[in-house]
This record gives sequence, C-alpha cells and structure tokens, in this order.
Amino acid sequence: MSPILLLELALLVPVFTALGVVVTGAWPNLRETVSTVGTLLTLLFVALLVPGVVAGEVIRLPLLEVMPGLELALSIEPLGMVYALVAAGLWIPTSIYAIGYLRGHHEQNQTRFFACFALAIFAALGIAFSANLLTLFLFYEVLTFSTYPLVTHHGTPKARRAGRIYLGILVFTSVCLLLFGIIWTWQLTGTVEFVRGGILGDVDPTLLPWLLALFAFGTGKAALMPFHRWLPNAMVAPTPVSALLHAVAVVKAGVFTVLKVIVYVFGIETLASTGASDWLMAVAAFTILASSIVALGLDNLKARLAYSTIGQLGYIVLAGAFATSVGVIAGGTHIMGHAMGKITLFFVAGAVYVAAHKTEVSDMRGIGRQMPFTFLAFFCGSLAIIGVPPFGPFMVKPGLFMAIAQSNPVYFLVYVLSTLLAIGYLLPVVVTAFLDPKPEDHDGHHHDHHDDHGPSVGPWGWSMALELKHPLVVIPPVLTAIGTVVLFFYGHAVAELLAPIVRPL
Repeated sequence: MSPILLLELALLVPVFTALGVVVTGAWPNLRETVSTVGTLLTLLFVALLVPGVVAGEVIRLPLLEVMPGLELALSIEPLGMVYALVAAGLWIPTSIYAIGYLRGHHEQNQTRFFACFALAIFAALGIAFSANLLTLFLFYEVLTFSTYPLVTHHGTPKARRAGRIYLGILVFTSVCLLLFGIIWTWQLTGTVEFVRGGILGDVDPTLLPWLLALFAFGTGKAALMPFHRWLPNAMVAPTPVSALLHAVAVVKAGVFTVLKVIVYVFGIETLASTGASDWLMAVAAFTILASSIVALGLDNLKARLAYSTIGQLGYIVLAGAFATSVGVIAGGTHIMGHAMGKITLFFVAGAVYVAAHKTEVSDMRGIGRQMPFTFLAFFCGSLAIIGVPPFGPFMVKPGLFMAIAQSNPVYFLVYVLSTLLAIGYLLPVVVTAFLDPKPEDHDGHHHDHHDDHGPSVGPWGWSMALELKHPLVVIPPVLTAIGTVVLFFYGHAVAELLAPIVRPL
C-alpha cells in the first residue's frame, strides 16, 4: 500500500466513522462497534506510515491550489508523526472509555458525541499532516468547531456558557492573531510552507519577536496565560471530552503548532541567534508556576487536573522556546508522555464520578480501597506527570534540564518549583483515596452498611466493589497507566524519530 494511499485512508476513516455512527445511531451496540472499528483502522493506517518517516521518505499530497504558489497540501514529517500517533493511538482507549462512561451515566445525545469525536480526530490528523500554515489553520478551525458540541454536550446554562468561552477565546485568538501571523509571514517571505530550518532567516530580526507573539498567543489551544480560561471552563463537559481536550487532540494541537512553527517557520538557529524567543520563555515559565499554584488550592479533581495541564503545556512551549536541539526533542517527546499520563488521570476522575458520584478530592477519602486498580492507575499517571522513573519517557526531564543548562539557569528554579508543586497537587489525591478514613456518620462511627458505593472494608482491605460494576471505565486507565511504563522504556524511539528535524541542513 503506497504512503499516499495510507495518508488518505488515515484521514478518511474518521470521516466515514462519523457518518457510520450517525447512520447506526438508532442501534447503540452497532453504533459503538462502528466507532471502535474506526479507531482501530485509523491507528493501523497511521502506524503503517511510520517506517517511511523513519526512512526519510518525502511524502506530499496536494489538495487544492488556492492561488499560484499557495495551496492546501498534506505532508508527513517526524513531529507530525508523533502527534498523529498520539491522536490515533489514544482514540482507542478513549472510545472504549466513552462507551462505559456515557452508558454508566445515562448521557443523552450519544450519537452526536461519537460522531463529533470522530470528526475531531480527523481534524487533529489534518493538523498533524499539514504541509503549510494555511492547511494547518484550516484543520485547526475544524478542530475548534467539531469539539464545540462536545464541550456543550449537557446543554445546561453552565455548559452553554463554557461553550461560549471556549469558542470565543479559540476563534478570537486564531482569527485575530494566528491568521494575521500567517498573512504577515506570507507578505515577508512569499511562502507559508513548512521548511526544515525555517523560512524567516532573512527577515529583519526586530520583527521576529512580534511575529512569534502572534503565533504563540494566536495558538490559543496551547493555553498560554492569559488565553487559558477556556480550558478549566471546558471541564463542565463529560470526562471523555476532557480526555480529548487534555490528552488526545485539542491542547496537543496547540503545543504541536507552537513547536512546528518554532522548527519549520522560524528555525531554532534563527531564534537562538536573535534571542527572539526569550520573552516566550518568561511567559511559559510564568504559566507553569501560576497554573501549578492554582491547582494546589483546588478541591475539584477535574479542575485541579485542568490547571495541571496548563502547566505541563507550558513545559512544552518552554522547551521549544529554548531554541536548542535537545529542547525541541524533549518538548516533542513530552507531547506523547504527557498525553499518556494525563489521559490516565482524567479517566480516573470520570471513573470515580460514574461509580461513586464524587468530584471533590475531599470527598474521596477511603474510596481507593474500593477502587484499588483505578487509584493505582492514578498513582502511575501522577508519577508520569511528575517525571518519576519508570513512568513516562525517561529523557523528558533530563532533556529539559539539559535545555535549561544550555539557556538561562534561572529557569532551573522554575523546573524545581513546578515539580514540587506537581507532587503537592497530585499525590495527596492518592493518599486521600487509600489512607484517609472513610467519612464518619453523625455518631462518629464509620458507615459499615451496604449502600450504592459497595460494602465498606478495613483500612487496608481491597474490595474492588465499585470497579466490578463499571469495568469499561476502569480498564482504560489501567491500560494507559501501563502505557506510561512502556513509554519509559521505548521513549528513546520517539526521540530518535524526532532527531532529523533538528539536524543541521
């Protein structure tokens, strides 16, 4: 099968999956079978493209000529391949998890949910395989509008307000800033193609910081402060949507775009020699620390994880802003590592909500003894986010440390403080779930009767009472937790895949 055909199939399967979901919507089992088969086929076609990328093949698919010298086109390169693997690979556990979550919580509009989810994956893959800025912008907007119905899924006033904020911030930043940056780049260089080494090397260096600002803030999905509010507000959506936003597609589209622009539009050599990204380092560092401090004080688990995501995205942007080879590779690898760890944490948050109807960390005392595998998965995901071996790609934290050492040592303090803050807002969840006693009744005695949350157990008992009732929301986080360990041992392969994008021309 030719690479061009594989590329076409990788993009078309999610579209036909969405259509199949709509057609079979009246038969839930068939609808979900169509969705699951679509996830498997998409990953298969994306994975089959990897050998060609590793071999250095140039794969380009023209789509439409907009005007002479400007066309919509697709191409495959290492950084896009990593993002495509994240989107296609994590679509599978998220789809399975969504079946258990939506049924367990008796959600309405499930057909619309699965159809929009498939279209979001189509848009994410389009972003990953974009050959130029214009194509990327088109798919970026498709991703925004295909996920809007997911954010507003519940249809409540709170959900509609979250949707307005979501759409308002993301469309404002992309149209008023990102699109302006693309047009300005076209005016300065006569091209918007992604070229290894960048296309802005001959541009007046005094313009570069301003142009970089348009791209960095215009990519609102990267959630750099102050354009981050859409992310915690979107937590009103069902947890599978939160997983999509934080791990599978949306925020990864943001940081992927920032890294792609740094590498293929500006060029790391240009940024390093001009210092045009120095201000971006400071903004990313502030975003990391501010969001981590906010997360530390939040009791709602999903909100805590949302601000954690903002901080982790800051890591990726900071790594790219260092404009070094090791920084770009560490940032690109962290796209995959963070995705695996964070999707695990959100899966757990949703599993607890489905099984025990709890959303606040303070209400989860002792629940880990009834959901031991679920909270062991949370523990693994937490260690992956914190950067503790053997969870997550082993080179990310050392890579960031090396990038800091090559740049400004002041950011070492950011590195240390943010790691300590991550420990402070993630590990107490595990301690609360496993070690804290269950809430006491008004007489001061522990509840020991059988209720909707299953039988009570001793301080060290493992009952799995809640997990056995909802296996489809428990199995996915366990699998992705295992995935964080797998990434530790095979993360070097991701780094090797990315290496060509930073080699000298």
